[in-house]
Amino acid sequence: MARYRGPKAKISRKFGEPIEGQSKALQKKNYPPGQHGRGRRKKQSEYAIQLAEKQKAKYIYGVLERQFSKMFDIASRKQGITGENLLQLLEARLDNTVFRLGIAPTRRGARQLVSHKHILVNGELVNIPSYTLKPGDIVSVRERSKSLEAITSSLAGRANRYSWLEWDNNSLAGKFVSIPVREDIPENIKEQLIVELYSK
Repeated sequence: MARYRGPKAKISRKFGEPIEGQSKALQKKNYPPGQHGRGRRKKQSEYAIQLAEKQKAKYIYGVLERQFSKMFDIASRKQGITGENLLQLLEARLDNTVFRLGIAPTRRGARQLVSHKHILVNGELVNIPSYTLKPGDIVSVRERSKSLEAITSSLAGRANRYSWLEWDNNSLAGKFVSIPVREDIPENIKEQLIVELYSK
């Protein structure tokens, strides 16, 4: 299964944001990684800024280039604003929703739970992390997986609530109520730069 397997702290330092979760390296070394990290020129070209924004979105959601470009193609053919459509498609992914519901502490962890067959969608087993949810879909934890320490500890620290999701703690099930609007998506992504990059 394709996914980024490299060092997480390096990605956070590259963008100056805790993309793969909080990292001490980001506080200790608040400059880009690599031999020329400290002395790297500050001014970037327009293309470099747009490319960096696309790379950041890919790392945040754990999507590689081919899949990301396919999603952009779908987003560009849908009605509405292309950049918002793209973020909505990324948010509707099953692995992202498992993370947002608090079943897993990270998107990487959520991806693993899905691919290891711990998650049900509308009562059916789904082990495809990129599965796109529709409004009304119910995401739940498989009965025999409810006692897994990774899931129970993640749910114990569950704090974030999102307007497009509902969670039932008794049945360990969440509902994908609606497609989120841009204002509700908390990720720091300038989607217009991604649209400009692909439109070249």
